Order: sequence, then C-alpha cells, then structure tokens
Amino acid sequence: MARKFFVGGNWKMNGDKKSLGELIQTLNGGKVDPNVVCGAPSIYLDFARSKLDAKFGVAAQNCYKVPKGAFTGEISPAMIKDCGVNWVILGHSERRHVFGESDELIGQKTAHALESGLGVIACIGEKLDEREGGITEKVVFAQTKVIADNVKDWSKVVLAYEPVWAIGTGKTASPQQAQEVHEKLREWLKTNVSEAVANSVRIIYGGSVTGGTCKELASQKDVDGFLVGGASLKPEFIDIINAKA
Repeated sequence: MARKFFVGGNWKMNGDKKSLGELIQTLNGGKVDPNVVCGAPSIYLDFARSKLDAKFGVAAQNCYKVPKGAFTGEISPAMIKDCGVNWVILGHSERRHVFGESDELIGQKTAHALESGLGVIACIGEKLDEREGGITEKVVFAQTKVIADNVKDWSKVVLAYEPVWAIGTGKTASPQQAQEVHEKLREWLKTNVSEAVANSVRIIYGGSVTGGTCKELASQKDVDGFLVGGASLKPEFIDIINAKA
C-alpha cells in the first residue's frame, strides 16, 4: 500500500490571533490532498481547531507524560484531546537541545500520548558536529530506538527526520542526504521492528523546507512528507503541501 503523503506545519512560538487567523483563511481556501496537520502554540490550540477546516489536523507542539497533576506549565494529552486536537509533536530538536529533554523522557511522553489516543509526530536528527564526526546513523538510530521501544501501534506514528544543522538555518539537507538517512531508518525499522512497519510508517523530512526545495525532496523514494517550520506561516505552505501533486 502506498504511504499517504503527510505534511506538518510547526508554527513554533509564533503568531497571534490576527496573523494566525489570516493564515488559517488562506489554508482553508487552498486545495490540499495529503494529510496536513498544523502545530499550534498550546494557547491557540482551541482557536486553531475551531477555525481550521476539518480536512486539516491540529497538533500540540509538546505534552507531558502523565494525565494531570502538579506540573506547572505543562499540558497533558487528555487536555489536548479535550480541545478536539488529535496530534502532538514530540522530541523536536528545540525540546531536546534548548530545553534539555532526554531520549528517555521523550520515550515516556510518546508512550503516554499514544496510550491516550493521540497521533505522534516523533522527531529525530543529528547536530552538525555529529554529522561531521560521521555518527549521524548512530545518533538517529539511538533516538529512534527509544521511540520504538514505546510504540505499540505504529499506525499512529509519523517519524520526522530533522537534521538539526538544517533547522532555521537556511541550509537544507540535499535531497540525496535526506533520502540516504530515510532509507537507512527504514532499514533499521525492518531489522528492529518489522518489515510491515518499515513499509508502512511515514518518514517525513524537516529542516528549512521551502516552496523552492520541496518538489525535489518530495520526489525521493523514502521521503513521505515534511515537517515545515517558518514556511508553514507563509502562503507558500500550500505549495509545500502540494509538492507531490
């Protein structure tokens, strides 16, 4: 079965009701075929879900590993679902490297989010010194293993490969670099999870994806979509969504 193209827009800590409202109007007016999920700041999850057409999914950008409790500033999958939102982004490099989240914590969050019925966009990727040191595979396999150890139902998981050196820097991994890692990840899944999961799970690419770079990236055999940062706040997001069209 062909893997359905999947595009996530990660709005990060950007936008207000006015600018996001305008963006949502643009998106609602656009023609889109693939699965598209918009990652809104938690304070705007309700707003985004109520304004976006039903053809779009909405994702939280993070969540905690338990349903409720004395965890000031955190949100739980139960709260996310209560807002009508069905997805969460976990393990983004900014959570790992700016906020110090460990592989172990990301694994625990993944398990709890999936148990709560959310779909998970699970992010992995190496830093520049790791790529230059020749340990890209070692790093992304270790990150993937911790996620895989916490997944029972892979139909609810999208893997996002984001080389950290390409996020927000304007540097994009070449289509060949992206394909190479995606292919190796699929081989890892085949060996360590199952061939069925390796063939069905969507592995999407993130890291300075733009209207200009998206078509060639989308043409790669193992690139099943994108996780888009800055460009997801601009009208060109529609072009990226339709990169495969």
